[in-house]
Amino acid sequence: MTHATARSSHLGPFPAEDRPADAAQSWPRLLAAAADVSLDGLLAAADRDWSRPARGLDWSCRQTLDHLALGLLGYAGLLISQPRDRYVTLFGSLDPQAPIPGCVDGLRIAVAILARTVADTPEDVRAWHPWGHSDPVGFAAMGVTELLVHTHDITRSLGSAWAMPDDLSAAVLARLFPDAPHGHAPADTLLWCTGRTALPGLGRRTAWQWDGRVR
Repeated sequence: MTHATARSSHLGPFPAEDRPADAAQSWPRLLAAAADVSLDGLLAAADRDWSRPARGLDWSCRQTLDHLALGLLGYAGLLISQPRDRYVTLFGSLDPQAPIPGCVDGLRIAVAILARTVADTPEDVRAWHPWGHSDPVGFAAMGVTELLVHTHDITRSLGSAWAMPDDLSAAVLARLFPDAPHGHAPADTLLWCTGRTALPGLGRRTAWQWDGRVR
């Protein structure tokens, strides 16, 4: 797949009546697909200057990888401990001395841990998140969102061609962004929902959050 032009992952489009957001068993597969397309895109830019700020963020591109590791492992921890009113006390990070390919390998491990946790957690489990108590599907969708939007942030900063997949974006929109506008490409809509771009007739958001609550 050519990252400069791809608008879908290898999973193909999902019709509205069969979106992965409605099928918990498919979300570990979606996490794996998001990891493949995102982390391959990051590896393609491994020789760039990762001390540059990630697009639109206060972190450097390298620091954004630490944020990804923290989030992916944190979502797994929330599903395991199932707190009602707080974040978990386990924090994960990457070796600060590791080269970029080593950091990407660490993120693959974090994705695998989250995917296995989602697969092994009963669908009726709920855990705290500041943007809505959520279920395994919700935390999987959060992980996919983190991978997609932060890969976008990093690759745009590094000048590396990478396109967010529409099919994975559509799955995330269906689960976490119930008020997302219609009539636009799913990837563009996800970027708008997360404050990263404008859409025709809709200015760029200056504040945003997803809705992890179970509906």
